[in-house]
Amino acid sequence: MTFQHISFGVDDGVARITLNRPDKLNSFNEAMHGELRQALNAIQGDPVVRVLVLTGAGRGFCAGQDLGDFSAPDQSRQKPDLGDTVERFYKPLVLQLENLRVPTVAAVNGIAAGAGASIALACDLVIASRSASFLQAFSKIGLIPDTGGTWLLPQRIGMARAMGLALLAEKLPAQVAADWGLIWKCVDDAEFQGLVDQTARTLAAGPTKALVRTRQAMHAARSHTLEQQLSMEAGFMRELGWSPDYAEGLAAFAEKRAARFTGE
Repeated sequence: MTFQHISFGVDDGVARITLNRPDKLNSFNEAMHGELRQALNAIQGDPVVRVLVLTGAGRGFCAGQDLGDFSAPDQSRQKPDLGDTVERFYKPLVLQLENLRVPTVAAVNGIAAGAGASIALACDLVIASRSASFLQAFSKIGLIPDTGGTWLLPQRIGMARAMGLALLAEKLPAQVAADWGLIWKCVDDAEFQGLVDQTARTLAAGPTKALVRTRQAMHAARSHTLEQQLSMEAGFMRELGWSPDYAEGLAAFAEKRAARFTGE
């Protein structure tokens, strides 16, 4: 596969996708969406991949939608259908990340704005450099947070903080995002890449199916009753209890050694 707007590679079970339009702060255009979909499809079909790391090239993670990718509306031209853009590109992208067969890590190396912030938050873990920040910029152009933003933000940090970020469009420093529980960790810029790599290696060596079932169970809990959640847990535990990784985990515990999970 040849890409122009992203870079994609797999090394030792770690798939890395880098949004690669640094001159545009890695903002999305239609071509980037197509390439990202291709790469995610490749990961979904490749049993060698055990984790995905998503990051951005240059000084930003992703500035959201490239507004220049739309035709400028005027009296002689039909106005762009932003709802169609969400339905065709952003909704499938968020759902593709949520249903990926491996755990996902967003490595936020700079500004994550608009849809870029939501894409980061759609990943299982978000690690940000201290110089990074998050911005819900939609109100500045008369829109609402999309790409799952209106769902992800209240779930992560509560309604009061989510509403403040959305209505006021104030930039949220990475350290504050971590303190609020919006992201997993914020680290000094000098330590950022090392922590991302270490986290990727840890997840790649983990029991992949159990990690993904954990994601599925936690997401389902948002709409389940306690009884429904207990039933889901029982079903997943039954499945995982029959897996080679569980047998390996027990053997490693008994033998006082590190487990060698295969992800099956």
